[in-house]
Amino acid sequence: GSSGSEDEARPGAAAAAAAQKREERLRRFRELHLKRNEARKLNHQEVVEEDKRLKLPPNWEAKKARLEWELKVEEKKRECAARGEDYERVKLLEISAEDAERWERKKKRKNPDLGFSDYAAAQLRQYQRLTRQIKPDLEEYEKLKEQYGEALYPTSDSLLHGTHVPTKEGVDRMVADLEKQIEKREKYSRRRPYNDDADIDYINERNAKFNKKAERFYGKYTAEIKQNLERGTAV
Repeated sequence: GSSGSEDEARPGAAAAAAAQKREERLRRFRELHLKRNEARKLNHQEVVEEDKRLKLPPNWEAKKARLEWELKVEEKKRECAARGEDYERVKLLEISAEDAERWERKKKRKNPDLGFSDYAAAQLRQYQRLTRQIKPDLEEYEKLKEQYGEALYPTSDSLLHGTHVPTKEGVDRMVADLEKQIEKREKYSRRRPYNDDADIDYINERNAKFNKKAERFYGKYTAEIKQNLERGTAV
């Protein structure tokens, strides 16, 4: 009797195990199906985003970053205005010495000295150097704003001639810079020393260069004529 009940229980246990295994396979199949659909959806979204990026201008990322920065600046200005603070002063206080040094190094890398190319480029570099040396005096700026009001910001209709009187410090700074430029020019002068024993056959430096060039090319042909002129035997 016991062996008969065991034989009846075996097929039932085998069927239960098979059903459990089938259910496990179906569960895994459903999970794989869901993952495949999710991957297909993400892949489609990525394709759409990549297509959008390809259709954007090449400098879109830089423009976007610039716009976000400008929005932050405007928001900061509104906050400072609400607190009655000067935005420029607050901005300077938030800049650390390390950031200032890093920005200076970045500026030097962006503006390397490539040597002389033309006078316009040299003048531009001179202007940029002079403007970088100007250190704004915020306290004096606030005083001028209180004194002149809207007249401090001229328009096309403003009369500027004769209205500005430079400070003594500004004049001294300009004089010091001019003296520095004169000293630098003298150091890089290309003037050649003259031979005191040589005959003077020129009226200025430009004429002397021309005479040297003419002598170099035509001296051997005119040597006899020059000697006859010096002796007074020329016909």
